[in-house]
Amino acid sequence: MTARQVPAAEFKARCLRIIKEMNRDGGSVTITNRGRPVAVLSPVPTPGEKLPPFIGMMRGTVLRYEDPFEPAAPPSDWSALR
Repeated sequence: MTARQVPAAEFKARCLRIIKEMNRDGGSVTITNRGRPVAVLSPVPTPGEKLPPFIGMMRGTVLRYEDPFEPAAPPSDWSALR
């Protein structure tokens, strides 16, 4: 299973070929716009294929955890206080 990146312009020009290659290889394709990922294309799971469990799927993805009780944005940004 491989993951590859394809610029949006190339994906637009060769989308059917890229989809066929993705289904053959079983890997996902990340579509980029000016080097930034904007979409991920992945094959549909086959019937009977076991999917990863939903609970715990995001485990280990928190990069920084400083103060969980602080507001996400400063109060001056809240529209309810205006």
